[in-house]
Amino acid sequence: MTSLIVKELENKSIVWFENSNQYLVLEQLTAAIVNDLFEKKEVKKIATHLESELDIPLEKAIDFILDIEEKIVKPNLEFNQKKARNPKNYSSPNSYLYTKTYLINAKTFKVQFSNEFELSLIHPKFAHLETLGVSRPSHVMKIFNNANHIYFTLDDELVGSWSRKDVHYFQGKFSMKIIECTYKKLEDKWMGVFHASAIGKKNNSILVLGDSGNGKSTSLALLQAHGLNCIADDFVPIDNQQKVHAFPAGISIKKNSLETLLPFYPELETSAEYHYERLNKVVRYLPPKDIDYEKLHPCKALVFIKYNKEVELEFEQVSNINAFEKLIPDSWISQKQENVSVFLDWFSSLPCYELTYSNNRKMIDTMRKLLDNEL
Repeated sequence: MTSLIVKELENKSIVWFENSNQYLVLEQLTAAIVNDLFEKKEVKKIATHLESELDIPLEKAIDFILDIEEKIVKPNLEFNQKKARNPKNYSSPNSYLYTKTYLINAKTFKVQFSNEFELSLIHPKFAHLETLGVSRPSHVMKIFNNANHIYFTLDDELVGSWSRKDVHYFQGKFSMKIIECTYKKLEDKWMGVFHASAIGKKNNSILVLGDSGNGKSTSLALLQAHGLNCIADDFVPIDNQQKVHAFPAGISIKKNSLETLLPFYPELETSAEYHYERLNKVVRYLPPKDIDYEKLHPCKALVFIKYNKEVELEFEQVSNINAFEKLIPDSWISQKQENVSVFLDWFSSLPCYELTYSNNRKMIDTMRKLLDNEL
């Protein structure tokens, strides 16, 4: 039987439907009705209670409940998830145009690409991890085109295939397989992966979030330059023990951040530049320093960051419900029921902040104080 989880948070309820793997933020009364309908309680019985609680006519209560059933419950219970395309019959090439080997946490990943486009999807972020002269890699990954789809195999087993319009799903799955192999934890052992940066100090970490162009990666690079630890950029994996794990992909740096960062990272002056026409951006990649795969960090807070040249520094705690609605769309959360419960408990216990800034020093001091429990 499909499951439902209802988690009260502030004055709302977060409802998760297993069948559709959807999260909804609802009024607590609406969530209670959804739960009653999910448990197959009679509409008239639910309406009688609603009639008494809200002092409304029974007919109006019934109409309200039927509307919730039609608009919320049925679509999520009858939802047919689109399954990954994993064809049994496919042909892989006899040779590959590019072969790269990456060293990650004492493991070597030999990755073969059949064309330049596929190479461009993966290599730029991992170029700093390239190593030579490996005769027996820990894992072999093959990426090739077949019937206008990108295919991805790991140790000769098909992981999946994706059309060109879904390349970001392929990139996410590639990174997921890297962390599974690196930490020897299969997908069901991970609570989620977040489109964020993770910064750490000693035994604490903070997730830094923000829309593209808000300065998330630039602030991460500045914080690293001032003694804090870069744990991950853009792809932050957290296991079902609520621990943040390091991910060694390069920090993406846009052109308009170079002037700010060159005094701390002069190597960016001559770094390779990558043009992503489909994303309309030009970036260089900054290797993270001193990645520690052994240290697993609890997360202390979520910070939604935004650079604004008109604001020196504004820092305030915000509603977890508002933060949740920003967090979910760009996140991958495990669909395993136990992991969903872990995620909701984890998130509901975290303070959430918004930080708007133009003064780099004040931003750095604020983040350091937050990590040091001084705010």
